[in-house]
Amino acid sequence: MHKLGRGHRDKVQQFMTITGASEKLALQALKASDWHLEGAFDFFYGQQSHIKSYTDTTYLEELYKRYKDPYTDMILADGITLLCNDLQVDPQDIVMLVVSWHMKASTMCEYSKEEFFTGLQALGIDSLEKFRERIPFMRSELKDEQKFREIYNFAFGWAKEKGQKSLALDTAIGMWQLLFAEKQWPLVDHWCQFLQEFNPSTFHILKFRYNCKYFNFFFCYIYLCDILKLKKKN
Repeated sequence: MHKLGRGHRDKVQQFMTITGASEKLALQALKASDWHLEGAFDFFYGQQSHIKSYTDTTYLEELYKRYKDPYTDMILADGITLLCNDLQVDPQDIVMLVVSWHMKASTMCEYSKEEFFTGLQALGIDSLEKFRERIPFMRSELKDEQKFREIYNFAFGWAKEKGQKSLALDTAIGMWQLLFAEKQWPLVDHWCQFLQEFNPSTFHILKFRYNCKYFNFFFCYIYLCDILKLKKKN
């Protein structure tokens, strides 16, 4: 990279910081887009999302057996903790939400065999080494606005307890804080404080529940604020 001009070096560094890509991939994407950052991002995400899934099901089976619960044909909380340890990722790291989104997991802290296989095959993963290599890509997906919305919408159903139609307040607040720590949206703390101080008995007509309507209302409100902020800049 030392042979590049300062402007190009800065773009390479910026691209690597945002996407988590290696220097080699950053150079490939930037050169393919004639050094336009937006085009480079499109190129990178397009390439990553269309990686062919050449996975060995024998290796996938071995991975699954390593994390499977000894009494149930599923990966449960202990198995996911072991997986996180193997990946050197904190179980509370938001990238594990992205992993669950790829697996289309129906419940937090659980992966069925079908979810585990389908998710890893779609990502082209059949070993721990490949899994570790894909972590930066999955983390970078949170910076893609469309994917972030999909992950946000997925999080509501994923975080609900089985048989429940709404989220417990502490779970909803935890999800908002987790998701918007990445977006660095300043009003999330005010929103969470409002919910904690909110007394539903004072507003029985509203019948406030932390369901899909309010989870998505909050996201729409943030999106509107972003649009207004952009218009103000322009």
